[in-house]
Amino acid sequence: MPRIAGRAHVVRVKKTHVDKQGRERVYESVLLRRTYRDGDKVRNETLANLSMLPATAIAALEATLKGHTLVPADGQVRVVRALPHGHVAAVAAMARQLGLPALLGPACRSRDLVLALIISRVIGPASKLSTLAAWADTTLGVDLDVAGASTDEVYAAMDWLAGRQDAIEKRLVAKHLGSDTNPHRLALFDLTSSWVTGRCCELAARGYSRDGKKGCEQIEYGVLTDPAGRPVAVRVVPGDTADPVAFTEIVGEIRAKFGIAHLVRPRHDHLGPNHDAARTQR
Repeated sequence: MPRIAGRAHVVRVKKTHVDKQGRERVYESVLLRRTYRDGDKVRNETLANLSMLPATAIAALEATLKGHTLVPADGQVRVVRALPHGHVAAVAAMARQLGLPALLGPACRSRDLVLALIISRVIGPASKLSTLAAWADTTLGVDLDVAGASTDEVYAAMDWLAGRQDAIEKRLVAKHLGSDTNPHRLALFDLTSSWVTGRCCELAARGYSRDGKKGCEQIEYGVLTDPAGRPVAVRVVPGDTADPVAFTEIVGEIRAKFGIAHLVRPRHDHLGPNHDAARTQR
């Protein structure tokens, strides 16, 4: 019978064999076959056994038979630029899993910029200007469409975030200090300071430096957390504010805003005489 032209294709045939020890072994043969019609019947003809070929060669032949055009990667594809992505994707995925974008506020340009600032703070802490310049060097700038953001936009986004502070803190307090997740209604408060090197911070002033930077100005801030240490609220005061004054002012505001009825201020002698801490009970 004369051969009739037909479509060739790659077939993988698996056979199972059980040896005398009861171990099952699977053998795979890779065959090149041609399908043709013989009258009313469809028949297959094995043209070659490809089992001894490398897997890459078999894959290339199979792709060619399926109609794909293969080209040399080094001759047709040129890598112009590859941006780091893995660390950005991991932090961004965790931020979305925690509901951070929704917590920040409604979807808008400012929220995208603020989210990018927060993610950047996790993967590579730096000044705002350095952070802004680095957005074009990772996929963060492209993914959040912030690569072309200007300095004015970034600072405007920070002002937008400051205006949403009360709303964000109320949601955090309700989530982490509520009776469902915090049955003992326990909250922790700590007062500390950070030194400042810039010249335009209106709260920067010389005071007792917990960082040991005696010649630098500083700011003081108090942080309210849940029992696990998750921050839910923060207040900032000038760096020259005396600790008793700062502690009293911040705690008073927090108690009034979030409805904390009872407050206990334990001693922390091991932290030094200038370290203030308190435990509050709602």
